[in-house]
Amino acid sequence: MNIALLGYGRMGKTIEKIATERGHTIVLTVDKDDKEYDVSVADVAIDFSIPSAAVNNITNCFNAGVPIVSGTTGWLDHYDHIVSLCKEKRGGFIYASNYSLGVNLFFELNKKLANMMNPIDGYDIHMEEIHHTQKLDAPSGTAITLAEGIIENTDKDAWQLDKGDDNTIPIVAKRIENVPGTHTVTYTSAVDDIEIKHTAHNRQGFALGAVVAAEWLSGKTGVFGMKDVLGL
Repeated sequence: MNIALLGYGRMGKTIEKIATERGHTIVLTVDKDDKEYDVSVADVAIDFSIPSAAVNNITNCFNAGVPIVSGTTGWLDHYDHIVSLCKEKRGGFIYASNYSLGVNLFFELNKKLANMMNPIDGYDIHMEEIHHTQKLDAPSGTAITLAEGIIENTDKDAWQLDKGDDNTIPIVAKRIENVPGTHTVTYTSAVDDIEIKHTAHNRQGFALGAVVAAEWLSGKTGVFGMKDVLGL
């Protein structure tokens, strides 16, 4: 399979290594400052760029008829437009805030725990996420996905960075050198804490999941997520 990498930072280079090991060919690499390129040479594209480039990259793929897997966060104000454009162009699109196979299992565990905790009185919910210092957005897309999973299954109606109230989930975002990603959801009461946590040891899990998603998406049209890829 011929793959275009839109975004050629550390994640892009890790994806390149894993994709090559799995027998694929990288036919195009696009750096963050590249505005014009021919993505039509690829069977599928993987976007790990920057928020300001993501919408242009995704649109270029739809216009070229190339399915695209996007892992860039921080651009989701445009998500509804991108979904509409995908349907209009009969494109293929997967967005996930995190492509780690383990994290996607963690997402489902988080929803299940939230549903179990919702009728129990006396517990406050708070979240913490830690990423490397190059992470541009805060909170992370993964943390937002976790918060949305809680909101879907509890009486909470929003999340807020650093602080919360009775109806809002507080998310503390920390940036520490060389931390690939740690996400913790804690339910605290006067008598105990219940905590679930995912700790990434390196970037390999994120990159592998993105390549697996690209393999699954190749030749398909429609808007999908990692639940579709993993059959969850």
